Amino acid sequence: MSFVPERTHRGAAAAAGPLLFLERTPRVALGEWVVVRLRGQPERRGQVIDAGAQTTVVQLLDDSVGLAPDRAEVVLTGEVATAVVGRELLGRSFDGHGAAGDGLPAPVGEAIRPINGAPINPVRRDRPHDFIETGISAIDAMNTLVRGQKLPVFSGPGLPGLELAARIVEWARAPHGEPFAVVFAGVGITARETREFVERVRESGAMPRTVLFLNEAAHPAVERIMAPRLALTTAEHLAFDCGMHVLVVIADMTHYCEALREIATAREEIPGRRGYPGYMYTDLASIYERAGIVRDKQGSITQIPILTMPDDDVTHPIPDLTGYITEGQIVLSRELHRRGIWPPIDVLPSLSRLMSSGIGKDHTRAEHREWSDQLYAIYARGREARTMAAIVGESGLPAADHRALAFSEAFERDFIAQPAGRRALDETFDIGWRLLETLPRGDLLRIADATWEKRDDVHATADVSPSAPAPS
Repeated sequence: MSFVPERTHRGAAAAAGPLLFLERTPRVALGEWVVVRLRGQPERRGQVIDAGAQTTVVQLLDDSVGLAPDRAEVVLTGEVATAVVGRELLGRSFDGHGAAGDGLPAPVGEAIRPINGAPINPVRRDRPHDFIETGISAIDAMNTLVRGQKLPVFSGPGLPGLELAARIVEWARAPHGEPFAVVFAGVGITARETREFVERVRESGAMPRTVLFLNEAAHPAVERIMAPRLALTTAEHLAFDCGMHVLVVIADMTHYCEALREIATAREEIPGRRGYPGYMYTDLASIYERAGIVRDKQGSITQIPILTMPDDDVTHPIPDLTGYITEGQIVLSRELHRRGIWPPIDVLPSLSRLMSSGIGKDHTRAEHREWSDQLYAIYARGREARTMAAIVGESGLPAADHRALAFSEAFERDFIAQPAGRRALDETFDIGWRLLETLPRGDLLRIADATWEKRDDVHATADVSPSAPAPS
């Protein structure tokens, strides 16, 4: 996608690490691709990250060791960053700037799109509805993911955020059999994590419906800025041109924000909170707001960005700004992780603000809302009882708190923990009902009488032996 003809500049004004500074560059475009040539050395790639009236800043994508800026030939190509998109990318793996990483030829694709995309027209946005089944009970039942939603995962150092991302990529399904795809962007992950992630997805059989963009920690910082946008550009084509429901998983957005800070520092910008650039909110919104449903289009884009909270601090700028833009959060618990419960999802601070739009009759179960509210209420009371027991001892608890305490332990052991792998939604409901039915009806005030009557009818039908003789 060309804007202006190619222009060549003899020598750069200065260099600072991976940055080149050019002077007097009229008609330069932000995001424009750059080629840097120096006799006797391989070509280097770069991208314009600041198009100023007097000075233009180029971020190099390759090693700058041995580069003499005054003798370099800098070519402004007139093209912005683009991505090849199409159904052909399903089953493929690419690096952080879109080059094939699986040893196969570069895809031909169906179209070429600029990776920065365009915001969805608010007038054409449709309200998110229906749900995506992740196979994880704590999400599907208690914090349901709705198509078109942005639902981040707040992890912490040492917690299995990336492993949870891998499981979601493997297990996620469109519950009604619609065309479904997953696009994963690994941002700043290690080479070992990259290798293990690809192997896990291939062994699970999910690769044919998955596209991977994998930026490793050793790659340039600007690739961490590009990888999520490449993933979202691919997802937009699959969703709005091919009519697929697409789940985009991005891990780790903390590495993305650190790359933003690194580039802003190199450009000597005035820092904001904790050294992050003041425009980080706007930049994050340009990624998160590319999720949604477009009216009169069959597909949808749903996002699960995963971020690591530095020092488990939810007030840190990254989770703080993410929480403002997105529609809820899934919070991982260090205590549950320490006790060997996987996935260590703490359902109490977790929240899906669009859950009510994707559950209930014609979506999951008619009783889903009251059922999940009751599980939440008893579990919360059990957690409070656990705290009180540490102070006054279990013998000092009233009988109802004793029951709630036992329920909370069983809930974490049997419902949240999934040692055997993926759970279908029906299995999740069965486990939840079995836990609730261990308690007296007087403790379950959020379940309507009509719902209990239906449950009693189901039990009565199940108790009748099919081999029993029919009454005369």
